[in-house]
Formats: sequence, C-alpha cells, structure tokens
Amino acid sequence: MVSHHGDGPTVLALRGTSSAVEASDRRRETGAPRAAASHVSSRSRRYNRSHAGGTSFVPQNEFPVFSHSGDVEILVRVASGHENRYLLHRHTLTRCSGFFEISTSNEWSRAQTVPENTPPSLPAPPTAGAIEGVKPAGASQQLTRIEDQGIVGSHDGGAVGKPSSASLTPVKKRWRYELDFGSGGDDIPMLVQKEERGPPPTTNSLFGGPPPSHSSSRHHSSKSTSHSFFRSVANLSLSSSGNHAPSLPPPTPAEEDLLRDYDNLFRIMYNYAPTLDPINIADAYIQCKSLLNLADQYDALAVVGPRVDHHMLQFQSRLWKQIAKYPISYLRLGYLARSKVIFQEALVHVVGQWPAGERSIRAAFPETVIDIIEDKVDELEETVSRIEARLFRLTLTNRSSGERVSPGTNYLDWLAVSLFRTWLADNTTPPPPPPPPPPERTGRSSHTALTNGNSGSSGRHRNNSSSSSSSSAAGALVPASSNGNSNSAQRNVHFHPPPPSVPPLATLGRTYRILGSTQNEKGYLTHDECKRFLKLTPDLYSRDNLRRFEKRIDELKAMAREVVRPLMGSGLELELQGGGQVGYLTCTRVGERDLPWVGGGGDGEV
Repeated sequence: MVSHHGDGPTVLALRGTSSAVEASDRRRETGAPRAAASHVSSRSRRYNRSHAGGTSFVPQNEFPVFSHSGDVEILVRVASGHENRYLLHRHTLTRCSGFFEISTSNEWSRAQTVPENTPPSLPAPPTAGAIEGVKPAGASQQLTRIEDQGIVGSHDGGAVGKPSSASLTPVKKRWRYELDFGSGGDDIPMLVQKEERGPPPTTNSLFGGPPPSHSSSRHHSSKSTSHSFFRSVANLSLSSSGNHAPSLPPPTPAEEDLLRDYDNLFRIMYNYAPTLDPINIADAYIQCKSLLNLADQYDALAVVGPRVDHHMLQFQSRLWKQIAKYPISYLRLGYLARSKVIFQEALVHVVGQWPAGERSIRAAFPETVIDIIEDKVDELEETVSRIEARLFRLTLTNRSSGERVSPGTNYLDWLAVSLFRTWLADNTTPPPPPPPPPPERTGRSSHTALTNGNSGSSGRHRNNSSSSSSSSAAGALVPASSNGNSNSAQRNVHFHPPPPSVPPLATLGRTYRILGSTQNEKGYLTHDECKRFLKLTPDLYSRDNLRRFEKRIDELKAMAREVVRPLMGSGLELELQGGGQVGYLTCTRVGERDLPWVGGGGDGEV
C-alpha cells in the first residue's frame, strides 16, 4: 500500500517483503516526521480490510462453518427457501454417523480434489505495485503470488511470474451434500452427494452415483474445483443459518422442525447442547422423538441417544407420569435413545398391562424387543400361577384339634373359607363367553344337501357344531367340490370349541393389589358383605356368629396378604418416588441382559 504525506517522497510499504525495511531507512534519511511513520504503520496493519463494499471479511473457523479446516459442505434447504449451511469435518462426521462413513468411503465417494494449501477465504487484495503501476524495490528477492491452485514461491528474480509444477502441490478431498426431498410424496428427505460440475452419473447408486472420473489435467481440475468450492465457502461465511432474507415467506411448522432436527443432529456431533424444550415435557418428547428418528436414519443413535436421555431425565416426576400414560410411546423413545431408565420404566408398564397395545407394539418394534416383552410376560404369568395355586389352598383349622375345618367339624368356619374361595374364583376368572346365537333357518335345498349321504356323519357334525352356526357355517368352512363329494369333505371337518379365555394381567393385577392391601375396609369382603352372606342362613345369623365369622375372614385375608407379597414389589420410579400407584402388577425386574442394545450382558439390574 502507498501512503503520501505532504510533499515528502513517496513511501512504499509492502507487507512480507524487504521494501518496508528500505522505506523505513529512506524515511530516516530524509527526516520524515514521526507522524508519517506512525500513519504508514497503522495503514500497513489494516492490510486485510476489504476493498469492495467498505466492510471487512474475517472467515470463521467454528461451528457451523469451519472455513479453514472444514472439508464437508452440507446444505439443508426447504421448499420455502430457508436454509442451513454447514462446513464440517469428515473425520468428525464419520465417527458419529455410519451414513457419512459409508458415503465418504472410496467406493461411494464423489469428493472434489482441491489443493490443500488453498486459502479458505476471499481473494487477497492486490499488491501496492499493482495499484501504482510501479515495480517495488527488492523485487529480485523472494516474492509470493497467490493463485487459484495455491501459494507458489519463486526464488529467481527473472522468473517471478512462472508457476511451480502442479504435481508438487499437495491436494485434499472435499465433499458436498444437499438435502433431497425425492420425487414422490412418501419419500423421506435425505442428504445426497452433489458435484459442482461434471457429467451426470451413468449409473444409480445408494449415495448418488459412482465416483466422478478424474481429469487428465490435474492443474485445470484443481483450479476450477477450488474456484467453485471457495465461492461457496464465501457464501457460507456471509450467510447465517438463523438469519433469513426478509423477502422469503415464513417456514411452515414442518420445515421449522426439519431445520431444527438437522441443526440439533450436527450440534450433538460437535458436542454442543441440542435446542430442545426444557419446560413443556410434551413438546420435548415430540422434538426428541423427531431427532431420534433422524439419527436412526443416518445411523447416529449411539451419539444422539445419550443427549436425549439426559434431556428427558431432567423432568423427573413429570417424566414418570407421562410414561405411565403413554408407555408404548416412551418404550420406543427409550429403545432408540438407549436409555436404561426410560426403557425399564416403560417396559414395566407394558408387561403389567399385557396384552393391551399388543398390535401397536408388534408393528412398531423389532423382534428383539418383542421377545423381551414376551419373556417378561411369561415370567410374570408363571409367578402369578404359583401364587394363585397357593391362595386356593388356603384354609382354616379348628383351634381345639388343629384339623382343617369341614362342614362336619365346624360349619361356620367352613362357610368363611367357602366365601373367600368363591370371591377369589370370581375375581381371577374371566366372565363366561356370551351364548352362541341361535342357528338360522336354512332353505330346503341346503337342508337336503346336508342330510344326504351318511346320517352318522351328519349327526356327529350337528353334535360338534353346537357352539357355532350349523349349516351355513359348515358351507363357509368347507369349499365346494366340483365332483359332488361334499359329504366326504364335511366328515373331515372338526369343530373345536374356542379355548377358554385367560384373564389379562391387568385384571389379575387389580385382584392381587386388593389382596395385598392393608386397608380392609376399602378392600374386599367387608362387614356388609359378610352380613348379607350370613343372612342367607337364618339359623346361623346372630351377632356373635357374625363377629366370629368376620374374625375368621380377617385371618384368611392376613394369610393371603403374605402369599401375594412377592407380587407387591415395584420396579417403577413412579411408585418409588411416591408418585402414585397403578392397578396392574409392576413387580417386573429388568436387568442388563434384558436391554436389547446390550445383547446378553451382565446380570446386574438397572
């Protein structure tokens, strides 16, 4: 840069060369004022000021745009025109995402090759000699010339403009991704590798086609590629992901969610806290679920899951109540986030209410999770069966002889045992199925078709079909035969009665919760029930007999409470922290080996 001060001689200050030293010597010889020297010094320190527009350009090297070291450019643009731009590092993305690890591999990569020492900023301002048209002093010494292909040094004064060999310049790879929404309405938006220029790919591939063919001239390829790449770098640095042009329409809620999810995904990869709702747990769940689905799409659950787990566990008691309301939804959230606590809490609710929600669970979860649920349900049912058998064997003994009560030894105590067992059977057995509808009257032709042939077979058919519709049902179950041998086909049909239905665990859980309760006045077989039962036998009803009867019922209740104690345990944080008690059984224990992402680890409990 050139500075003129008054009528003094022209002073030339060229940064990085010996001209600045020579100018300082001449200044001391001519006696130039110190103010001029300080003015020139201040001017020379502002060498990186922009000469177009009047504003300075300082490229950043931090998230989300690493202008100096980034080698993966990512553009997330939605239909309304809003976009987020990133310039990140391949080594970080590949460690966090299996998608980037595969797509940047040699087999699927469509990387651009550019010189490694290309400056990642806008072009430098012209030298002072170019401005004034004067060849600076000391030009025979080492000078530096910046070109598109890199910084080339010249040590020969007679060959200042001669570039060095392109083959001596080290090169590096750079990748570019853009969000592609696909062609159909059901397509999932996905990042796809793009090229700045070059022929379209000849074959289709998983990540956008085969690697591009390299040009025969490396110098020409590097020059054009670096020019286009750093033009986009300049656009990245000048644009911000949070600032949108005022002329753009506001983004839709779906577009805002998409931009937020991608931004949270890359923020987590660079160890930044994601932007999630810290107050409303319902909104936080929706945002975490959307983020986990995106991380699952790019094979980055191992990195995103712990962040989501940490954020959701901050809600504490509100989280346990939400899991109790929506156990299936939070079971999937815990599975994707690999959260031991959330997965355990939701799994206990799901097992206790089984088979409620079975169809949704089988449609939303892989076989490994379904196998875990079924194993826990089988374990709980086996425990319930053993305890149920012990309950039905409970009885009273005569206080004088110690024998079991019977109608012949102590009729009143035997009535107490009978009432207890009747109540237990009524509350652990499902209601009987509704009676079958009466058989419909059929026409004479169909009746004749069923009665022709072997009458014994028809009789057996009628006897076996007492629980279902007769003639029309048989015609629906047996396909019509073209050769007329319908009777032989009917003889091979066996009508099995439907298997007895098993009460769901939720119903059994309420029964055993009542048996294990210590509040007898709010439980079962209360004073009024015992009084009404004893009045059915007027000869036995008296105040003393009623008092004795209730005392013997209380003894049975105390024994039953001890029998069902193993079912009263709870593995829920909701009940352990005093957040309430549910009606179904919550004694399921989930260990480390029961976590689907562990796959047979240790036996320690979560």
